[in-house]
Amino acid sequence: MCIALLTTAHPDYALIAIDNRDEFILRPTSRPHWWRHESSGANVLSSRDLQRAEMGTWLGITDQGLFAILTNYREMDPTDANHPVSGQRSRGGMVTAWLGADPDASVADNIHRLVRDQGVKGVGGFSMVAGKLRKKRQPRSPPLEPIGIISNRCADIHDVPWIAGARGEVYGLSNATYDHPDTWPKVVDGKRLLQETVDDAVANNHDEDQLVTRLYAILDRDTLPPPRTPETGFDEYLSELKNSIFIPPIGDASHRAEMEAAMAKGKGEFKDLRATEDPTTGPTSGGGGGIGFETGLYGTQRQTIIMVDWDGNVSYRERALWDSNGNPLEKGEADVLFRFKIQGWEDDDGHGKEERG
Repeated sequence: MCIALLTTAHPDYALIAIDNRDEFILRPTSRPHWWRHESSGANVLSSRDLQRAEMGTWLGITDQGLFAILTNYREMDPTDANHPVSGQRSRGGMVTAWLGADPDASVADNIHRLVRDQGVKGVGGFSMVAGKLRKKRQPRSPPLEPIGIISNRCADIHDVPWIAGARGEVYGLSNATYDHPDTWPKVVDGKRLLQETVDDAVANNHDEDQLVTRLYAILDRDTLPPPRTPETGFDEYLSELKNSIFIPPIGDASHRAEMEAAMAKGKGEFKDLRATEDPTTGPTSGGGGGIGFETGLYGTQRQTIIMVDWDGNVSYRERALWDSNGNPLEKGEADVLFRFKIQGWEDDDGHGKEERG
């Protein structure tokens, strides 16, 4: 039950986006790294899902400013052929497709190319924030191109909601369609907290580190009601996850046993794709190859903060909360920070670098 929160309200930043990835904690996942998009050649910064051969991602950004954030949702009607409960195509592959779009085309044109001709059909339930971060210079126009939210409900571009077309706004997306009539409590809570955080940061002249600390505090907010019994099943408890931004580890006795077996292997090391992938084409196959993964406990696995200032400088932070064997990590122990400048932001090329915290 992931959540993405975005804002254009901070005067020092064109956009701030924060995200919790909620997943089975043992699902194999790389750390963020730069990789070359196989079809477009774009330089992409993201973590990658190692369970499926597509090696998709839930969140990523290119050095030319294309970015995407994905959230999943369950299709509940097994008789609805247009919206399959289990899609034949990877949701994470939709993010990869967007990150390989034409960086010089408009967001609207790229979305049209992606959704036309049933382009998002055959994919399980998903919503995807899809945008391009470039400063617009035309007078009296929005400073950034509006951002679209694509879902498997989009038959064409007219079905796409648009956000971030104005300053001073806050947006939230979780595991339902963006325009669902019943906004989830965690989204309402997150939008309120993000607005309060920005207002306080501006009023008290917080620096970047102070602002980041507050943003992580939003992602750490745990208001999940306790299970009725210690043996409450995972599926039975799913409906409660809409109430909390942060999801602590949950699962039944079998999930706990699987987690304990993994932890008994000792400290887990994250696979470093940069040491093994072809620098020209990128990796072509994943480690697990399976379609589903429901092993171990479920909870918030990764937290990401992306901040883009008015000079096109990007800070990309990811916090891992568990190692690859499911051992908990101290907050900050596995933080990774990348900084780079968006190429074409003001007709100036940038170069990414990594800093480890």
